[in-house]
Amino acid sequence: MTTMNKSIKMLLLWSPRVLCIIFAAFISIFAMDVFNDSHGIMQTIAGLLIHLIPTFVIVGVLVLSWRWEWVGAVAYVGLAVFYAYMINFRRWDWIAIISTPLLIIGILFLISWLLHDKLRVKEEAL
Repeated sequence: MTTMNKSIKMLLLWSPRVLCIIFAAFISIFAMDVFNDSHGIMQTIAGLLIHLIPTFVIVGVLVLSWRWEWVGAVAYVGLAVFYAYMINFRRWDWIAIISTPLLIIGILFLISWLLHDKLRVKEEAL
């Protein structure tokens, strides 16, 4: 693979980032269940912040991964395995919903990291 099509380069570069943003938005939806309970405003805000901790972790790793793809490769694969381990590998439906996208994002960041120099447009070519 000496020359890579520009659209493939863009896809490999941006797909883990875009998928991570979409996944963070998807995970955030689960935090909305705090509004089903009838608690006070402070308890609702506290519950919302607690439910959004996974989203904060995913976005925090994305911020680091944007520049250092290896961080995303390690962290998202690690988070996928950690989640599956936390639920004792019993709920395969939840593993498919949560761990599989994290694993895919981690693998895409790994590919992006391994092909880092080939995916970046050289400044002299601009």
